[in-house]
Amino acid sequence: MCEQHIDRKCTKCGWGLPLLERKRLRATKRELQLRATGRGLNEWSPNITPCPEGLAEQDRNISAVAKAALLSTDDDRRRYDRHLTVYKSVEDDSYFQPKCRPWKEVYKDRFKIGINWKHGRYSTKIFRGHSNGVMCLQFDDHILATGSYDATIKIWDIETCEEIRTLKGHESGIRCLQFDDTKLISGSIDRTIKVWNWHTGECLSTYTGHTGGVIGLHFDSALLASGSIDKTVKIWNFEDKSTFLLRGHTDWVNAVRLDSASRTVVSASDDCTVKMWDLDTKQCIRTFEGHVGQVQQVLLMPAEFDFETDEEDGSSSTASFQSQPAPTLTVADPPPHESFGSGFASSERQLPPRYMLTSALDSTIRLWETASGRCLHTYFGHLEGVWALAADTLRIVSGAEDRMVKVWDPKKGYERTFTGHAGPVTCIGLSDNRICTGSEDCE
Repeated sequence: MCEQHIDRKCTKCGWGLPLLERKRLRATKRELQLRATGRGLNEWSPNITPCPEGLAEQDRNISAVAKAALLSTDDDRRRYDRHLTVYKSVEDDSYFQPKCRPWKEVYKDRFKIGINWKHGRYSTKIFRGHSNGVMCLQFDDHILATGSYDATIKIWDIETCEEIRTLKGHESGIRCLQFDDTKLISGSIDRTIKVWNWHTGECLSTYTGHTGGVIGLHFDSALLASGSIDKTVKIWNFEDKSTFLLRGHTDWVNAVRLDSASRTVVSASDDCTVKMWDLDTKQCIRTFEGHVGQVQQVLLMPAEFDFETDEEDGSSSTASFQSQPAPTLTVADPPPHESFGSGFASSERQLPPRYMLTSALDSTIRLWETASGRCLHTYFGHLEGVWALAADTLRIVSGAEDRMVKVWDPKKGYERTFTGHAGPVTCIGLSDNRICTGSEDCE
């Protein structure tokens, strides 16, 4: 055991020996009690040695005669005072109060989940209640929200699989939704965006601004981005109530993703391209080309995600600037601010996420480097178009027209296939220990 663990709490790992000191104090006090009452050290009685959860209770159970005998000398009195001080400091130290699970239990659960992912071990729960295809979903530890072509949004209890409530108000199919602790925002083919209190089912507000159905949305902080059949991306600012349109796609905008830290948004379109926009200049700063089918989903990968490769992707993929050619970069090099255009000339402005993931109806998933615009890897495996996509730092999951759900290792490629839906998989969600999928089979 290293030196910093002795008689103190380690500043590095938090481990220490005060708990052992508490145990020693208990044994010492028991010995002193037995000695004061004239009993042998090998004898024990619950009436003599009480529960050691608090010195005050313990003192009440020790007779006055025992205390007088215990503190007969100055050395005994000093020893008692020292033990009393240490014992109280241990009892009052909030560090030793159990506020979280022991790390061994957490590690055991994490290890078990990792093994289950590796070997494809799982249990299933089926949520039935929609009368038409499920087109969008989101879930957390306890709640699942689903939107359907039956024009309703349903809130489910994940543990019991029971429907908690149904949100009604849209006049046509729900194509996108997102919720947080207080609100749920939905977009519909009826060309409106609605904000709901999903706890009560009340519709708080309705926004109109698109001339076509809203089929993609994403909010981050006070900003909301929406993509529409009218080929535009609209940005809604809930702080100053301002809105503006981003024009450039030549077909439906199927998905959008905001990054408020860098003030950028990416959009995926049926025109087979993905565009990155600067919210300050309101200009397209890069167009990613490479898919040969309509791009259905786009994801910005978390900062912890890392992809190391020594080879170029063999596919014929290109990315182009709106105003200047993309510089040549290696994957290991950090992206310079200049590669994102004049809006990022200042080194103080945060850069967009380094990696981006897209899926399309050409049956492929592509991983892009946003700074250089290169396609780093193409994932082949689905037999038909990929409608749904989710990812974290460890894995990618996808759902497709072929009714299959696939789990991918970002660096190694395809890992495992899950089946069960009777229709195309249209939406998907991912957490540490769950995959949730929605399909046109109404489940």
